[in-house]
Amino acid sequence: MAAASDVVGGARPAAEKQPSALSTIFFTEMWERFSYYGMRALLVLYLVNSLGWERAHALELYGIYTGLVYLSPLLGGYLADRYLGFRKAVVIGGLTMALGHFAMAFEPLLYLALGLLIAGNGFFKPNMATLLGSLYRDNDPRRDGGFTIYYMGVNLGAFLAPLVAGTLGEKIGWHWGFASAGVGMCFGLAQFLLGQGKLGDAGMPGGKARLDRRDGMQIAVISLSMIPLVYLVMFAWQFAGPLWGALPFAAKTLAVIAIVAALWFGKRLLGERSSTPSEPLTSDEWQRIVAILIMGFFVVFFWMGFEQAGGTMNLFADKLTDRHLGAWEIPASYFQAINPLGIVLLGPVIAAIWVRLDQSRYALPTPAKMAIGMMILGLGFVVLAIADSRAQAIGQVGPWWLVAVYLLHTLGELCLSPVGLSMVTKLAPARVAALMMGIWYLANAAANYLAGILEELLKGSSMPLYWFLVGSSIGAGVVLLAITPLVKRLMHEGSPAPRSATR
Repeated sequence: MAAASDVVGGARPAAEKQPSALSTIFFTEMWERFSYYGMRALLVLYLVNSLGWERAHALELYGIYTGLVYLSPLLGGYLADRYLGFRKAVVIGGLTMALGHFAMAFEPLLYLALGLLIAGNGFFKPNMATLLGSLYRDNDPRRDGGFTIYYMGVNLGAFLAPLVAGTLGEKIGWHWGFASAGVGMCFGLAQFLLGQGKLGDAGMPGGKARLDRRDGMQIAVISLSMIPLVYLVMFAWQFAGPLWGALPFAAKTLAVIAIVAALWFGKRLLGERSSTPSEPLTSDEWQRIVAILIMGFFVVFFWMGFEQAGGTMNLFADKLTDRHLGAWEIPASYFQAINPLGIVLLGPVIAAIWVRLDQSRYALPTPAKMAIGMMILGLGFVVLAIADSRAQAIGQVGPWWLVAVYLLHTLGELCLSPVGLSMVTKLAPARVAALMMGIWYLANAAANYLAGILEELLKGSSMPLYWFLVGSSIGAGVVLLAITPLVKRLMHEGSPAPRSATR
Protein backbone atom coordinates (compact mmCIF):
# COMPACT_ATOMS: atom_id res chain seq x y z
CA MET A 1 0.00 0.00 0.00
CA ALA A 2 2.84 2.36 0.79
CA ALA A 3 4.35 1.94 -2.64
CA ALA A 4 1.06 2.75 -4.30
CA SER A 5 0.60 5.87 -2.26
CA ASP A 6 4.03 7.18 -3.23
CA VAL A 7 2.75 7.85 -6.72
CA VAL A 8 -0.12 10.05 -5.53
CA GLY A 9 0.57 13.72 -6.02
CA GLY A 10 3.48 13.20 -8.39
CA ALA A 11 5.98 12.17 -5.73
CA ARG A 12 9.22 10.27 -5.94
CA PRO A 13 8.84 6.80 -7.50
CA ALA A 14 10.81 5.01 -4.78
CA ALA A 15 8.74 3.47 -1.97
CA GLU A 16 8.85 5.27 1.39
CA LYS A 17 7.77 3.68 4.64
CA GLN A 18 4.61 4.80 6.36
CA PRO A 19 4.98 6.45 9.82
CA SER A 20 5.52 3.84 12.55
CA ALA A 21 2.59 5.35 14.48
CA LEU A 22 0.23 4.16 11.73
CA SER A 23 0.13 0.70 13.33
CA THR A 24 -1.01 2.18 16.66
CA ILE A 25 -3.75 4.19 14.98
CA PHE A 26 -4.72 1.19 12.80
CA PHE A 27 -5.37 -1.17 15.72
CA THR A 28 -6.95 1.48 17.95
CA GLU A 29 -9.42 2.35 15.21
CA MET A 30 -10.00 -1.34 14.44
CA TRP A 31 -11.13 -2.07 17.99
CA GLU A 32 -13.21 1.11 18.23
CA ARG A 33 -14.99 0.19 15.00
CA PHE A 34 -15.51 -3.32 16.36
CA SER A 35 -17.39 -1.78 19.27
CA TYR A 36 -19.40 0.62 17.10
CA TYR A 37 -20.41 -1.88 14.44
CA GLY A 38 -21.24 -4.52 17.04
CA MET A 39 -23.71 -2.02 18.47
CA ARG A 40 -24.96 -1.08 15.00
CA ALA A 41 -25.57 -4.71 14.04
CA LEU A 42 -27.71 -5.40 17.08
CA LEU A 43 -29.58 -2.21 18.01
CA VAL A 44 -32.61 -2.33 15.69
CA LEU A 45 -32.94 -6.12 15.96
CA TYR A 46 -32.81 -5.82 19.77
CA LEU A 47 -35.43 -3.08 19.88
CA VAL A 48 -37.84 -4.96 17.59
CA ASN A 49 -37.27 -8.61 18.57
CA SER A 50 -36.48 -8.26 22.29
CA LEU A 51 -38.20 -5.09 23.49
CA GLY A 52 -41.13 -5.37 21.09
CA TRP A 53 -40.83 -1.87 19.65
CA GLU A 54 -42.75 -0.89 16.53
CA ARG A 55 -40.62 -0.90 13.36
CA ALA A 56 -40.97 2.87 12.78
CA HIS A 57 -40.10 3.67 16.41
CA ALA A 58 -37.01 1.44 16.34
CA LEU A 59 -35.80 2.91 13.05
CA GLU A 60 -36.33 6.44 14.37
CA LEU A 61 -34.25 5.77 17.49
CA TYR A 62 -31.59 4.17 15.29
CA GLY A 63 -31.57 7.30 13.12
CA ILE A 64 -31.38 9.66 16.10
CA TYR A 65 -28.59 7.65 17.73
CA THR A 66 -26.43 7.26 14.62
CA GLY A 67 -27.15 10.85 13.60
CA LEU A 68 -26.00 12.23 16.95
CA VAL A 69 -22.96 9.94 16.85
CA TYR A 70 -21.87 11.90 13.77
CA LEU A 71 -23.07 15.30 15.01
CA SER A 72 -21.23 15.21 18.33
CA PRO A 73 -17.77 15.34 16.63
CA LEU A 74 -18.50 18.98 15.83
CA LEU A 75 -18.18 19.81 19.53
CA GLY A 76 -15.53 17.20 20.22
CA GLY A 77 -13.39 18.50 17.37
CA TYR A 78 -13.73 22.06 18.66
CA LEU A 79 -12.68 21.09 22.19
CA ALA A 80 -9.69 19.17 20.86
CA ASP A 81 -8.63 22.05 18.61
CA ARG A 82 -8.94 24.62 21.37
CA TYR A 83 -8.22 22.95 24.70
CA LEU A 84 -7.49 19.24 24.86
CA GLY A 85 -5.34 18.21 21.92
CA PHE A 86 -6.20 15.26 19.69
CA ARG A 87 -4.58 12.55 21.81
CA LYS A 88 -6.29 13.39 25.10
CA ALA A 89 -9.65 13.72 23.33
CA VAL A 90 -9.24 10.23 21.81
CA VAL A 91 -8.69 8.65 25.24
CA ILE A 92 -11.64 10.53 26.77
CA GLY A 93 -13.82 9.34 23.91
CA GLY A 94 -12.69 5.74 24.16
CA LEU A 95 -13.23 5.53 27.92
CA THR A 96 -16.68 7.14 27.67
CA MET A 97 -17.72 4.74 24.90
CA ALA A 98 -16.53 1.73 26.92
CA LEU A 99 -18.81 2.86 29.77
CA GLY A 100 -21.67 3.19 27.28
CA HIS A 101 -21.22 -0.28 25.80
CA PHE A 102 -21.17 -1.93 29.21
CA ALA A 103 -24.27 0.05 30.21
CA MET A 104 -26.05 -1.46 27.17
CA ALA A 105 -25.77 -4.82 28.93
CA PHE A 106 -28.47 -3.60 31.34
CA GLU A 107 -31.89 -2.96 29.80
CA PRO A 108 -32.94 -0.10 32.17
CA LEU A 109 -29.80 1.84 31.18
CA LEU A 110 -30.63 1.93 27.44
CA TYR A 111 -30.84 5.71 27.10
CA LEU A 112 -27.87 6.37 29.39
CA ALA A 113 -25.83 3.93 27.32
CA LEU A 114 -26.78 5.58 24.03
CA GLY A 115 -25.97 9.01 25.47
CA LEU A 116 -22.51 7.89 26.60
CA LEU A 117 -21.82 6.34 23.20
CA ILE A 118 -22.83 9.56 21.47
CA ALA A 119 -20.65 11.70 23.75
CA GLY A 120 -17.69 9.35 23.46
CA ASN A 121 -17.88 9.30 19.68
CA GLY A 122 -17.82 13.08 19.70
CA PHE A 123 -14.40 13.10 21.34
CA PHE A 124 -13.02 10.11 19.45
CA LYS A 125 -14.21 10.19 15.87
CA PRO A 126 -12.91 13.50 14.43
CA ASN A 127 -9.63 13.36 16.30
CA MET A 128 -8.40 9.93 15.22
CA ALA A 129 -8.53 10.84 11.53
CA THR A 130 -7.05 14.27 12.21
CA LEU A 131 -4.30 12.71 14.35
CA LEU A 132 -3.44 10.44 11.44
CA GLY A 133 -3.35 13.42 9.06
CA SER A 134 -0.94 15.22 11.39
CA LEU A 135 1.67 12.50 10.83
CA TYR A 136 2.22 13.58 7.21
CA ARG A 137 4.04 16.60 5.84
CA ASP A 138 2.70 18.98 3.18
CA ASN A 139 1.85 17.12 -0.06
CA ASP A 140 3.20 13.91 1.49
CA PRO A 141 3.00 11.15 -1.15
CA ARG A 142 2.29 8.59 1.57
CA ARG A 143 -0.95 10.26 2.75
CA ASP A 144 -3.51 8.54 0.51
CA GLY A 145 -1.87 5.16 1.10
CA GLY A 146 -1.88 5.77 4.85
CA PHE A 147 -5.58 6.61 4.83
CA THR A 148 -6.31 3.50 2.76
CA ILE A 149 -4.50 1.34 5.35
CA TYR A 150 -6.38 3.17 8.12
CA TYR A 151 -9.64 2.56 6.31
CA MET A 152 -8.87 -1.14 6.08
CA GLY A 153 -8.37 -1.17 9.86
CA VAL A 154 -11.79 0.41 10.21
CA ASN A 155 -13.30 -2.35 8.13
CA LEU A 156 -11.42 -5.20 9.77
CA GLY A 157 -13.09 -4.18 13.03
CA ALA A 158 -16.42 -3.75 11.25
CA PHE A 159 -16.09 -7.26 9.77
CA LEU A 160 -15.38 -8.96 13.09
CA ALA A 161 -18.14 -7.10 14.96
CA PRO A 162 -21.28 -8.70 13.41
CA LEU A 163 -19.70 -12.15 13.62
CA VAL A 164 -18.73 -11.89 17.30
CA ALA A 165 -21.31 -9.48 18.74
CA GLY A 166 -23.99 -10.76 16.35
CA THR A 167 -23.46 -14.39 17.34
CA LEU A 168 -23.43 -13.57 21.06
CA GLY A 169 -26.40 -11.24 20.78
CA GLU A 170 -28.72 -13.28 18.54
CA LYS A 171 -27.76 -16.80 19.65
CA ILE A 172 -26.85 -16.45 23.36
CA GLY A 173 -28.27 -13.19 24.72
CA TRP A 174 -28.56 -9.59 23.52
CA HIS A 175 -26.64 -8.17 26.46
CA TRP A 176 -23.71 -10.51 25.87
CA GLY A 177 -23.40 -9.02 22.42
CA PHE A 178 -23.43 -5.47 23.74
CA ALA A 179 -20.87 -6.31 26.44
CA SER A 180 -18.51 -7.77 23.82
CA ALA A 181 -18.52 -4.37 22.11
CA GLY A 182 -17.37 -2.83 25.40
CA VAL A 183 -14.53 -5.33 25.66
CA GLY A 184 -13.44 -4.37 22.14
CA MET A 185 -13.34 -0.69 23.09
CA CYS A 186 -11.14 -1.52 26.10
CA PHE A 187 -8.73 -3.34 23.78
CA GLY A 188 -8.61 -0.24 21.59
CA LEU A 189 -7.81 2.02 24.54
CA ALA A 190 -5.04 -0.30 25.70
CA GLN A 191 -3.56 -0.37 22.19
CA PHE A 192 -3.54 3.43 21.98
CA LEU A 193 -1.96 4.01 25.40
CA LEU A 194 0.69 1.31 24.93
CA GLY A 195 1.61 2.73 21.51
CA GLN A 196 2.13 6.32 22.66
CA GLY A 197 5.87 6.15 22.11
CA LYS A 198 5.39 5.84 18.35
CA LEU A 199 3.29 9.02 18.15
CA GLY A 200 6.00 11.43 19.30
CA ASP A 201 4.39 14.80 20.04
CA ALA A 202 1.59 14.33 17.48
CA GLY A 203 -1.75 15.47 18.89
CA MET A 204 -0.23 16.80 22.11
CA PRO A 205 -0.44 20.50 23.02
CA GLY A 206 2.69 22.25 24.23
CA GLY A 207 5.15 19.85 22.60
CA LYS A 208 4.63 17.08 25.21
CA ALA A 209 5.49 13.56 24.06
CA ARG A 210 3.22 11.50 26.35
CA LEU A 211 0.10 11.75 28.45
CA ASP A 212 1.15 12.08 32.10
CA ARG A 213 -0.58 11.51 35.45
CA ARG A 214 -2.19 14.95 35.40
CA ASP A 215 -3.61 14.24 31.96
CA GLY A 216 -4.89 10.91 33.30
CA MET A 217 -6.76 12.63 36.11
CA GLN A 218 -8.32 15.10 33.68
CA ILE A 219 -9.32 12.26 31.35
CA ALA A 220 -10.97 10.32 34.19
CA VAL A 221 -12.86 13.37 35.51
CA ILE A 222 -14.17 14.41 32.07
CA SER A 223 -15.14 10.84 31.13
CA LEU A 224 -17.02 10.16 34.38
CA SER A 225 -18.70 13.59 34.21
CA MET A 226 -20.41 12.41 31.05
CA ILE A 227 -22.73 10.23 33.18
CA PRO A 228 -24.44 13.09 35.07
CA LEU A 229 -24.32 15.19 31.90
CA VAL A 230 -26.30 12.54 29.99
CA TYR A 231 -28.84 12.33 32.80
CA LEU A 232 -29.15 16.13 32.76
CA VAL A 233 -29.80 16.08 29.01
CA MET A 234 -32.38 13.31 29.46
CA PHE A 235 -34.17 15.39 32.11
CA ALA A 236 -34.14 18.51 29.92
CA TRP A 237 -35.38 16.50 26.94
CA GLN A 238 -38.60 15.68 28.80
CA PHE A 239 -39.51 19.33 28.26
CA ALA A 240 -37.69 20.16 25.01
CA GLY A 241 -38.47 16.88 23.23
CA PRO A 242 -42.17 17.57 22.53
CA LEU A 243 -41.29 21.03 21.18
CA TRP A 244 -38.59 19.62 18.94
CA GLY A 245 -40.90 16.87 17.71
CA ALA A 246 -43.51 19.46 16.72
CA LEU A 247 -41.07 21.32 14.47
CA PRO A 248 -41.16 20.56 10.73
CA PHE A 249 -38.07 18.93 9.25
CA ALA A 250 -36.97 22.19 7.56
CA ALA A 251 -37.02 24.02 10.91
CA LYS A 252 -34.95 21.27 12.53
CA THR A 253 -32.43 21.57 9.71
CA LEU A 254 -32.15 25.34 10.23
CA ALA A 255 -31.69 24.79 13.97
CA VAL A 256 -28.77 22.42 13.37
CA ILE A 257 -27.20 24.91 10.95
CA ALA A 258 -27.55 27.61 13.63
CA ILE A 259 -25.73 25.38 16.12
CA VAL A 260 -22.92 24.85 13.62
CA ALA A 261 -22.68 28.61 13.00
CA ALA A 262 -22.65 29.33 16.74
CA LEU A 263 -19.78 26.91 17.28
CA TRP A 264 -17.86 28.42 14.36
CA PHE A 265 -18.28 32.04 15.42
CA GLY A 266 -17.73 31.11 19.05
CA LYS A 267 -14.40 29.65 18.06
CA ARG A 268 -13.50 32.85 16.20
CA LEU A 269 -14.55 35.08 19.11
CA LEU A 270 -12.57 33.01 21.61
CA GLY A 271 -9.51 32.84 19.37
CA GLU A 272 -7.49 35.10 21.67
CA ARG A 273 -7.67 32.44 24.40
CA SER A 274 -5.58 30.07 22.33
CA SER A 275 -1.92 29.65 23.22
CA THR A 276 -1.04 30.36 19.58
CA PRO A 277 -2.20 33.40 17.58
CA SER A 278 -5.21 32.82 15.34
CA GLU A 279 -4.29 34.11 11.89
CA PRO A 280 -7.02 35.11 9.42
CA LEU A 281 -7.85 32.52 6.80
CA THR A 282 -6.51 33.28 3.34
CA SER A 283 -8.64 33.39 0.19
CA ASP A 284 -7.31 30.00 -0.94
CA GLU A 285 -8.08 28.47 2.45
CA TRP A 286 -11.65 29.78 2.32
CA GLN A 287 -12.08 28.29 -1.16
CA ARG A 288 -10.87 24.92 0.11
CA ILE A 289 -13.34 25.13 3.00
CA VAL A 290 -16.16 25.89 0.56
CA ALA A 291 -15.13 22.82 -1.46
CA ILE A 292 -15.38 20.68 1.69
CA LEU A 293 -18.85 22.08 2.39
CA ILE A 294 -20.06 21.38 -1.17
CA MET A 295 -18.78 17.83 -1.04
CA GLY A 296 -20.31 17.40 2.40
CA PHE A 297 -23.72 18.31 1.00
CA PHE A 298 -23.51 15.66 -1.69
CA VAL A 299 -22.30 12.86 0.58
CA VAL A 300 -25.55 13.22 2.54
CA PHE A 301 -27.27 11.50 -0.39
CA PHE A 302 -24.74 8.68 -0.33
CA TRP A 303 -24.85 7.93 3.39
CA MET A 304 -28.65 8.35 3.54
CA GLY A 305 -28.80 5.25 1.36
CA PHE A 306 -25.77 3.41 2.64
CA GLU A 307 -26.87 3.59 6.28
CA GLN A 308 -30.01 1.64 5.52
CA ALA A 309 -27.68 -1.28 6.31
CA GLY A 310 -28.22 -1.03 10.07
CA GLY A 311 -31.93 -0.22 9.73
CA THR A 312 -34.28 -1.34 6.94
CA MET A 313 -31.73 -3.67 5.35
CA ASN A 314 -31.09 -5.28 8.73
CA LEU A 315 -34.83 -5.88 9.11
CA PHE A 316 -35.00 -7.10 5.49
CA ALA A 317 -32.40 -9.74 6.40
CA ASP A 318 -34.33 -10.63 9.56
CA LYS A 319 -37.86 -10.79 8.16
CA LEU A 320 -37.73 -11.17 4.36
CA THR A 321 -34.64 -13.30 3.74
CA ASP A 322 -34.51 -17.09 3.89
CA ARG A 323 -31.42 -17.55 6.07
CA HIS A 324 -31.49 -21.30 6.61
CA LEU A 325 -28.46 -23.45 5.86
CA GLY A 326 -29.77 -26.89 6.67
CA ALA A 327 -30.78 -26.86 10.31
CA TRP A 328 -28.77 -23.71 11.08
CA GLU A 329 -30.20 -20.22 10.64
CA ILE A 330 -27.69 -17.51 9.72
CA PRO A 331 -27.94 -14.58 12.18
CA ALA A 332 -29.39 -11.54 10.40
CA SER A 333 -26.48 -9.41 11.64
CA TYR A 334 -23.99 -11.53 9.65
CA PHE A 335 -24.99 -9.80 6.41
CA GLN A 336 -23.42 -6.60 7.74
CA ALA A 337 -20.03 -8.34 7.64
CA ILE A 338 -20.17 -8.54 3.82
CA ASN A 339 -19.42 -4.84 3.35
CA PRO A 340 -16.25 -4.65 5.46
CA LEU A 341 -14.98 -7.97 4.11
CA GLY A 342 -15.48 -6.64 0.60
CA ILE A 343 -13.54 -3.48 1.48
CA VAL A 344 -10.60 -5.44 2.90
CA LEU A 345 -10.48 -7.64 -0.22
CA LEU A 346 -11.31 -5.03 -2.85
CA GLY A 347 -9.66 -1.98 -1.25
CA PRO A 348 -6.18 -2.68 -2.68
CA VAL A 349 -7.70 -3.34 -6.11
CA ILE A 350 -9.57 -0.02 -6.18
CA ALA A 351 -6.52 1.81 -4.82
CA ALA A 352 -4.37 0.31 -7.60
CA ILE A 353 -6.93 1.36 -10.20
CA TRP A 354 -6.88 4.95 -8.92
CA VAL A 355 -3.08 5.01 -9.00
CA ARG A 356 -3.02 3.69 -12.56
CA LEU A 357 -5.62 6.23 -13.66
CA ASP A 358 -3.87 9.08 -11.83
CA GLN A 359 -0.70 8.30 -13.78
CA SER A 360 -2.53 8.44 -17.09
CA ARG A 361 -4.34 11.11 -19.05
CA TYR A 362 -7.62 9.68 -17.69
CA ALA A 363 -6.90 10.87 -14.14
CA LEU A 364 -10.09 11.60 -12.21
CA PRO A 365 -10.40 14.45 -9.68
CA THR A 366 -11.70 13.62 -6.21
CA PRO A 367 -15.30 14.86 -6.85
CA ALA A 368 -15.59 12.62 -9.93
CA LYS A 369 -14.48 9.55 -7.96
CA MET A 370 -17.09 10.32 -5.33
CA ALA A 371 -19.80 10.84 -7.95
CA ILE A 372 -19.06 7.41 -9.40
CA GLY A 373 -19.45 5.95 -5.90
CA MET A 374 -22.91 7.50 -5.56
CA MET A 375 -24.06 6.04 -8.86
CA ILE A 376 -22.80 2.56 -7.97
CA LEU A 377 -24.72 2.81 -4.68
CA GLY A 378 -27.85 3.54 -6.70
CA LEU A 379 -27.32 0.37 -8.75
CA GLY A 380 -27.29 -1.59 -5.51
CA PHE A 381 -30.70 -0.18 -4.64
CA VAL A 382 -32.02 -1.28 -8.04
CA VAL A 383 -31.20 -4.85 -7.00
CA LEU A 384 -32.71 -4.35 -3.53
CA ALA A 385 -35.90 -2.79 -4.92
CA ILE A 386 -36.43 -5.83 -7.16
CA ALA A 387 -35.70 -8.19 -4.24
CA ASP A 388 -38.19 -6.31 -2.04
CA SER A 389 -40.90 -6.62 -4.69
CA ARG A 390 -40.28 -10.38 -4.95
CA ALA A 391 -40.30 -10.78 -1.16
CA GLN A 392 -43.62 -8.95 -0.89
CA ALA A 393 -45.04 -11.34 -3.48
CA ILE A 394 -43.64 -14.69 -2.30
CA GLY A 395 -42.76 -14.11 1.38
CA GLN A 396 -38.96 -14.42 1.42
CA VAL A 397 -36.07 -14.30 -1.04
CA GLY A 398 -32.71 -16.02 -1.05
CA PRO A 399 -29.68 -14.52 0.68
CA TRP A 400 -27.81 -13.86 -2.57
CA TRP A 401 -29.95 -10.81 -3.26
CA LEU A 402 -28.59 -9.07 -0.18
CA VAL A 403 -25.06 -10.29 -0.93
CA ALA A 404 -25.23 -8.61 -4.35
CA VAL A 405 -26.57 -5.38 -2.82
CA TYR A 406 -23.85 -5.22 -0.19
CA LEU A 407 -21.11 -5.85 -2.76
CA LEU A 408 -22.35 -3.01 -4.97
CA HIS A 409 -22.60 -0.71 -1.96
CA THR A 410 -19.06 -1.70 -1.03
CA LEU A 411 -17.74 -0.68 -4.44
CA GLY A 412 -19.55 2.63 -4.10
CA GLU A 413 -18.11 3.23 -0.64
CA LEU A 414 -14.56 2.50 -1.83
CA CYS A 415 -14.94 5.16 -4.49
CA LEU A 416 -16.22 7.76 -2.04
CA SER A 417 -15.23 7.41 1.59
CA PRO A 418 -11.42 6.97 1.72
CA VAL A 419 -10.78 9.79 -0.75
CA GLY A 420 -13.28 11.97 1.13
CA LEU A 421 -11.47 11.57 4.46
CA SER A 422 -8.12 12.18 2.81
CA MET A 423 -9.51 15.27 1.04
CA VAL A 424 -10.62 16.90 4.30
CA THR A 425 -7.25 16.49 6.00
CA LYS A 426 -5.49 17.79 2.87
CA LEU A 427 -7.70 20.85 2.37
CA ALA A 428 -8.60 21.96 5.90
CA PRO A 429 -6.38 24.67 7.49
CA ALA A 430 -4.58 23.17 10.49
CA ARG A 431 -6.02 25.61 13.06
CA VAL A 432 -9.54 24.44 12.21
CA ALA A 433 -8.64 20.92 11.09
CA ALA A 434 -10.58 18.99 13.73
CA LEU A 435 -13.54 21.38 13.43
CA MET A 436 -13.65 20.85 9.67
CA MET A 437 -13.51 17.09 10.21
CA GLY A 438 -16.45 17.55 12.58
CA ILE A 439 -18.35 19.49 9.92
CA TRP A 440 -17.59 16.69 7.45
CA TYR A 441 -19.16 14.28 9.91
CA LEU A 442 -22.14 16.66 10.19
CA ALA A 443 -23.08 15.49 6.70
CA ASN A 444 -23.00 11.93 8.01
CA ALA A 445 -25.18 13.00 10.95
CA ALA A 446 -27.88 14.39 8.67
CA ALA A 447 -27.67 11.31 6.46
CA ASN A 448 -27.95 8.85 9.36
CA TYR A 449 -30.97 10.63 10.78
CA LEU A 450 -32.61 10.66 7.36
CA ALA A 451 -31.79 6.97 6.95
CA GLY A 452 -33.76 6.23 10.10
CA ILE A 453 -36.87 8.29 9.31
CA LEU A 454 -36.96 8.05 5.51
CA GLU A 455 -39.27 5.03 5.40
CA GLU A 456 -41.78 6.81 7.63
CA LEU A 457 -41.45 10.05 5.62
CA LEU A 458 -42.31 8.18 2.42
CA LYS A 459 -45.20 6.31 4.02
CA GLY A 460 -48.37 6.93 2.08
CA SER A 461 -46.53 8.19 -0.99
CA SER A 462 -46.44 6.39 -4.32
CA MET A 463 -42.65 6.05 -4.17
CA PRO A 464 -41.31 2.88 -2.50
CA LEU A 465 -38.29 3.45 -0.25
CA TYR A 466 -35.71 1.60 -2.30
CA TRP A 467 -36.77 3.07 -5.65
CA PHE A 468 -36.58 6.52 -4.05
CA LEU A 469 -33.01 5.73 -3.02
CA VAL A 470 -32.20 4.68 -6.58
CA GLY A 471 -33.15 8.17 -7.77
CA SER A 472 -31.53 10.10 -4.91
CA SER A 473 -28.20 8.24 -5.18
CA ILE A 474 -27.79 8.22 -8.95
CA GLY A 475 -29.29 11.70 -9.35
CA ALA A 476 -26.91 13.27 -6.82
CA GLY A 477 -23.99 11.48 -8.47
CA VAL A 478 -24.86 12.87 -11.89
CA VAL A 479 -25.16 16.44 -10.54
CA LEU A 480 -21.83 16.18 -8.69
CA LEU A 481 -20.15 14.88 -11.81
CA ALA A 482 -21.52 17.87 -13.74
CA ILE A 483 -20.10 20.43 -11.27
CA THR A 484 -16.77 18.65 -10.79
CA PRO A 485 -14.78 21.32 -12.74
CA LEU A 486 -16.07 24.05 -10.38
CA VAL A 487 -15.30 22.05 -7.22
CA LYS A 488 -11.87 21.14 -8.58
CA ARG A 489 -11.03 24.84 -9.00
CA LEU A 490 -12.10 25.56 -5.42
CA MET A 491 -9.96 22.69 -4.17
CA HIS A 492 -6.91 23.92 -6.11
CA GLU A 493 -6.31 20.23 -6.81
CA GLY A 494 -2.87 19.73 -8.21
CA SER A 495 -1.49 22.93 -6.65
CA PRO A 496 0.53 22.94 -3.43
CA ALA A 497 -1.54 22.95 -0.25
CA PRO A 498 -1.12 25.91 2.11
CA ARG A 499 1.50 25.44 4.81
CA SER A 500 -1.22 25.46 7.45
CA ALA A 501 -3.15 22.61 5.86
CA THR A 502 -1.16 19.90 7.60
CA ARG A 503 1.06 19.61 10.64
